[in-house]
Amino acid sequence: MATGWVIDHPAHARLFAPLMRELSHANDVIIATERDEVRAMIEHSDGHLPRRRTVWVPRPIGKGKWRKAWKRTRIANKALRGVDKVISVGAPLELRAAPRKARRIYITDTEVNHLAHRLARATDIIIPTHFDEKLSGPLMAKKATFHRIDGLHGHVHLRPQLRPKEVSNPPRVLVRKLVGNGIHDEDELLKIPEEWLNGIEVTNADENEVEGDPWLLDSRVASMDGVITQSVTLASEAVLLGVPTLLVSRAKRGFLNRLVADGYPLFIASQCDDDIHASWLAGIHLTDALDLPEWPPVREQLIRIIG
Repeated sequence: MATGWVIDHPAHARLFAPLMRELSHANDVIIATERDEVRAMIEHSDGHLPRRRTVWVPRPIGKGKWRKAWKRTRIANKALRGVDKVISVGAPLELRAAPRKARRIYITDTEVNHLAHRLARATDIIIPTHFDEKLSGPLMAKKATFHRIDGLHGHVHLRPQLRPKEVSNPPRVLVRKLVGNGIHDEDELLKIPEEWLNGIEVTNADENEVEGDPWLLDSRVASMDGVITQSVTLASEAVLLGVPTLLVSRAKRGFLNRLVADGYPLFIASQCDDDIHASWLAGIHLTDALDLPEWPPVREQLIRIIG
């Protein structure tokens, strides 16, 4: 039995790491997208991801994206010959390139990824219980077996960590800005006002500019007093770790709604609202009052579905 694991984003490497340690075999193959942060995750993967044959494919964005998509499909088709299963998070081309008899598993928590949803040729689709079907376009009409997991992707690879007992003076805040060339960025990306960075000690973790071991980013986040980010992925992971987080974005996701409803310290600025910024600043000093929900067994659920 051989499996193809598609790593299209650094968060996918984190999600797959515990699953691959449990389920992967020596003859598996990793299909990895050519982007700086994915390459860094693969290159620093010892102790995290099992070493597997890795095939690199282009990222189909920007000028010539359809030519890149065609090239990627051709490379993936060759790399996936003989596999029995392909597992992808929001990346549909490898599912189309997989052998017809293979089990093709499509994982997504991003309702607005409509193009990928349309292109995905899946036998199994894994979505969270909080998935907002009204935003998901063509996905729910797919002829596939649907599975629900009761939690976020961050619940799979993160673990609750001890928070600093006292807030530093000035507060230590990790700031992540995105390059802005992603498929959703044009409609969702908002600029972080420079004045919002006054009076805090900033640690930058901008896309493609993170220094050091990328697998230690969650530990760096957990050591901070707060986070300001344009990334919905980092925002979700930071609040799961109990770090008050200001997400500067117009993004709409079911998992953001769930985090707010469950009482996680997530503050969303869908426009440059100084009141939201002030609420986040106040929240930094109230983490001792947080009563976070019990950690759900999402890892075990995914292992059972995939395995």
